Amino acid sequence: MKNNIIKTKTVVLSCMLFITVQTVKAQYDALFTQYMFNETFINPAYAGSKEAMSATLLHRQQWVNFPGRPITTSFSLHGPLEGNKMGVGLSILNEKVGVMNRTLLYANYAYRIKFDDKSTLAMGLMGGLDNQNNRLNTLKVSNEANAVADPQFGNSPNVVAPNFGLGLYYNTKTLYVGLSIPRLVDNKVKFGPDGSSTVKTTKVKASLFTYYLTAGYLHKINEEFKLRGNIMMKAVVNAPLQFDIGANLLVKDFIWAGLNFRTGSALSLILGCQVNKQFLVCYSYDYGVNKIQKYSQGSHEIVLNYLFSFTGRQITTPRYF
Repeated sequence: MKNNIIKTKTVVLSCMLFITVQTVKAQYDALFTQYMFNETFINPAYAGSKEAMSATLLHRQQWVNFPGRPITTSFSLHGPLEGNKMGVGLSILNEKVGVMNRTLLYANYAYRIKFDDKSTLAMGLMGGLDNQNNRLNTLKVSNEANAVADPQFGNSPNVVAPNFGLGLYYNTKTLYVGLSIPRLVDNKVKFGPDGSSTVKTTKVKASLFTYYLTAGYLHKINEEFKLRGNIMMKAVVNAPLQFDIGANLLVKDFIWAGLNFRTGSALSLILGCQVNKQFLVCYSYDYGVNKIQKYSQGSHEIVLNYLFSFTGRQITTPRYF
């Protein structure tokens, strides 16, 4: 009985996400708990916001033990140019959900304006390609006659489509605020009866954009303890606002420990180690506050971040965002 339920969930999830329809969207945004270390994927103006070249590797296993769950791996590299008047970056993401496998490759550019109070306002642009492969031929059907009647089950449609985004990012050493629209293009994909696919690229109406508003603040309690607060708001038309609200305690510039809450989704525990001024390791565990938690063992996410020193320029303080 249990095996039948699991099989049913696998088929239902795959059908909901990827069984061929006349028109489908070609992109959506991946989910991260530790977005504050990986904002280049949602805001191109983040590029160059650190003291040196920054490399971030993130791996997320979502809804462990849930059939067809999302598995996401991302890598980003960004840094300053021309005395930090500009920032450039590169972002790569691979995600598997059910029978879908997609890869995103984006380049980021930011123009940074410095103010006398040592704060910075950056304006950013991003552009790249989304590649999505729907491996429908890996689905197992209980009735072979259905597979013959619907040739889509024997195909693996592959789609490549462009996209662009823009953003603003204001930061000081202890505070930041970001506003961004990472997807400006609406890529609609049509699958033909022979397994072929065509992409229709149109500009998204402003009312249909996905907007991100992020903010963070670091409060120094004393020489040994610092408290960092983060918030992210995601707004999409005809959907409730989604908030990520978190607080993390930094002990002796070495240990991170905190909690994060995502509305309608999960409560997260975050633990990290600032190995030195350049290298950070951070782990988060999400406990679902919705019905999915009954069928999974939560979500796991690990982040590795490294700041490169340049000749004649050393990293003087850890980066908190």
